[in-house]
Amino acid sequence: MGEGWGEGIYKVRPNYFYALWPDDATRTKLGQLQSHIRGRLTRPNNLHLTLAFLGQPPDALLPILRSILIQLKVEPITLTIDRLGYFNRNRIAWAGMTSMPDALITLQKTLSRELTRKGIESDNQRAYKPHITLARDAEAPSVTNIDPFEWRADRVVLARSPLPEERPWYQVLAEKTPSPLAGEG
Repeated sequence: MGEGWGEGIYKVRPNYFYALWPDDATRTKLGQLQSHIRGRLTRPNNLHLTLAFLGQPPDALLPILRSILIQLKVEPITLTIDRLGYFNRNRIAWAGMTSMPDALITLQKTLSRELTRKGIESDNQRAYKPHITLARDAEAPSVTNIDPFEWRADRVVLARSPLPEERPWYQVLAEKTPSPLAGEG
């Protein structure tokens, strides 16, 4: 065996991402859509809509990633989830929207622009295709048209994937919701 083979401990690092995080009612509706899917289903508490995938940034960047989120202006966005789809190459079955609200595109572009300004790499070089992953290693959904439902998306999070020794769900590290209007309360 060559030098280095089987020696040492290799540290597995989590992936980080910004996402819209569903409320429980939306999560339940998304979970019900999984009945149309065959594959490795996403756990209900892991369902989300990614805004920016960050990969495995160094730990030193985490305070900057948190500050980007804190400074982000978050307003509720109404998303109409009205279809199922499939990415052949990655074998991912997903739920999504026929029409993307301008506010969603603006939020994603603002986040990507701020990451670029801070010199942080993300997947913002690829065309943004908003979706909620319902299953991986999946077959194409048996139906694509679904009864539409609305998701009032008002929670943006910085999250990370679990490490092998952790529970198998994403960990929310920071979140941002709309600020209440003055006088509300």
